[in-house]
Amino acid sequence: MNPQRVEWTWREDARQTVSVSELCEVCGLSAAELDELVDYGALVPLDATLPERLFGAEVVTSLRTAGRLRRDFDLDLFAAAVLLDYLNRIETLERQVRSLQARLPSHASADPS
Repeated sequence: MNPQRVEWTWREDARQTVSVSELCEVCGLSAAELDELVDYGALVPLDATLPERLFGAEVVTSLRTAGRLRRDFDLDLFAAAVLLDYLNRIETLERQVRSLQARLPSHASADPS
């Protein structure tokens, strides 16, 4: 009997927090790897003074992508940290573009083709 693989869809809520163990489960990285990403500055806990590190749920998507690319291309953890930084920057820029597009009058945002 083959176990069925279940893919979870993570609903990101800016108010939701995620623990290290939850990140390990949904992103496929070990706690030591997550600690190393924190050391590199690629992953920042919400409050570094708390004994248990908590993160905003918004990190899940980019962290899952970085972990998947790390495995697919056999990247070391430092390369994954750099990749994670770029993914977060891209996500921020995409949000800004959507926000600016929403401010355009409807006739200006239509596709000319």
